[in-house]
Amino acid sequence: MDIPQQPYFLRALYEWCVDSGLTPHISVSVNNRCKVPMAYVKDGQIVLNIGPNAVRDIQIDNEWVSFSARFSGVSQDVHVPMDAIQAIYARENGAGMAFQPMTASDETAPESDITPLSEDPDSDTPPPPPRPSGRPSLKVVK
Repeated sequence: MDIPQQPYFLRALYEWCVDSGLTPHISVSVNNRCKVPMAYVKDGQIVLNIGPNAVRDIQIDNEWVSFSARFSGVSQDVHVPMDAIQAIYARENGAGMAFQPMTASDETAPESDITPLSEDPDSDTPPPPPRPSGRPSLKVVK
């Protein structure tokens, strides 16, 4: 039995982001096994901030990524199967890795199907949007 590589790459890049002071995000292709806030799903996809300041009790094992997070102020449990994760990347610079879709019957993705995001300009996964510059402003509404 071959051991899938994706969970190991995902954990390594998550740790690298956190250790580097970057914010790890995962891009998820939502399927019927995903437990995510459906109000935030667009075109069957959702991007989730999995940084330590955004989630609680994160678990990344060989089958699932699970955590609790607040969405519009409401705490929700999130469970994403490993085969639904399309990419992990740092919000600040886009460095990360895209993964080829795996079907439930696939036990492993061939090594050639794993593509670093920063080296593939033709990747189907769009880069993260640029961060707004300047000072944020708040308006008091009465």
